[in-house]
Parts: sequence; C-alpha cells; structure tokens
Amino acid sequence: MPEVTYYVALPFVATDDGIAPGEAVECFNPNSAVLRAEAFSHKPGYVGALAFSRKGDSATANFRDAKIICKFGAVPDDLSAL
Repeated sequence: MPEVTYYVALPFVATDDGIAPGEAVECFNPNSAVLRAEAFSHKPGYVGALAFSRKGDSATANFRDAKIICKFGAVPDDLSAL
C-alpha cells in the first residue's frame, strides 16, 4: 500500500504536571488542520494546539516522524514524548 499523508490537529490542556495532549483530530488537508488547531487554542479548557502532518502506511503502522505545520498558544517544547 502506498504512503498516505495524515493531517492532524492536536489540542493541549493544562494539568497539575504541566501541559498534556488532548484528543487528536484527523483533518482532510493542511489548511483544515491549521484552522482546527487555531480553533482549539481559543476554546475554554485548552491552552494551545498544533497542526502536524505524518506520512505512513496505516496497514503496517509504519509512520515517519511528524512534521509540525503550525503552533498556537501553549505547546510543550519537547514533543518527542507524545
């Protein structure tokens, strides 16, 4: 199966330990991921959000590293643990 690009908006919430990811939302294209991330960043309960893309094959669960498209508000500096 050929590689597919996934576009995702990921919100962040404040916790006692800092900032944690919320529920990611898959989007149709990079523009919709950016718009959704920006909307998340303004919603009550969220402190920030980011839009990213990731290429891979869902059948084999083999994915490349995510590429950040855009960040809004408070987003952790180290995203490697997510």
